[in-house]
Amino acid sequence: MKVILINRKHGGSRSIELGRWSRALLSLCCLGLPLGMVGVGYMLGQDSDANAMREVALDRLQDELAEQEQELAQLQAQAERKMAAMTRNVAEMQARMTRLDALGQHLTAMADLEEGEFDFSQPPAMGGPLGGEFSVEYSTSDLMAELGLFQARVEDREQQLEILETLLSNRKLDEQTFLSGRPVEKGWISSFYGKRNDPFTGKPAFHHGVDFAGKEGTNVISVAAGVVTWTGSKSGYGETIEISHGDGFVTRYAHNKESLVKPGDVVRKGQPIALMGSTGRSTGAHVHYEVYKHGRSVDPSSYIRRTRR
Repeated sequence: MKVILINRKHGGSRSIELGRWSRALLSLCCLGLPLGMVGVGYMLGQDSDANAMREVALDRLQDELAEQEQELAQLQAQAERKMAAMTRNVAEMQARMTRLDALGQHLTAMADLEEGEFDFSQPPAMGGPLGGEFSVEYSTSDLMAELGLFQARVEDREQQLEILETLLSNRKLDEQTFLSGRPVEKGWISSFYGKRNDPFTGKPAFHHGVDFAGKEGTNVISVAAGVVTWTGSKSGYGETIEISHGDGFVTRYAHNKESLVKPGDVVRKGQPIALMGSTGRSTGAHVHYEVYKHGRSVDPSSYIRRTRR
């Protein structure tokens, strides 16, 4: 095989004769170069596809990561809202428990229970063996359910205690407005209700009250709770106090040395309202005690003998 080389510039030529190995090498170069270029192109194409796939996969991972971050943020916000709601519920129940403790102490005092029988200022006494047999774990939903049940129990106790308070208050009110006992702390009955001889004239006369004699200046007390309707000097009665107790009952306390209350005052059962004296038509220090029922004078003796409810 000959290869002829032509020089265009000088117009000459030169021939080279190729042997068998030279022809094989030349054929290999002529065929290998295109194949190599094809191989290189294929490899470059494969690398480009791989890079594109990696970029797609990376974009997909980034998108998934962004979605997971968003979901995590939503879960965190939801958890914070639940925690805030639980915190508010716990604070509200703590306030309600404080109110229940105060209400319990008030009811204990109203019911005249023995000291220490119900001590609402201390936690309730509890005990028992060590309970290590069970391992209990609470989830958030379980805690919310337990919190709801506890709140329902607190509401139930509140209703029961409020009803009990109303009943005790009504009972105390009945006791306070119930006419009973003597209108003096110290003293003795010197004249009863009904016909008697007048201490000044000696003639028969009707006495509309009961007289309690005692030491001047001792306390005159109200026989029941009520509202003071009148104070002042009354002919024959001297310094007088009248108290309305409701249900048509009015009591009168006369011959006082000094009044300790004024019209419009609300008085309790057993509260001092005057000092015993001898004002008006009187022979000595005493209190003239009258009871009126629906405007009519009645014998106070039955109310004096009454005991407290």
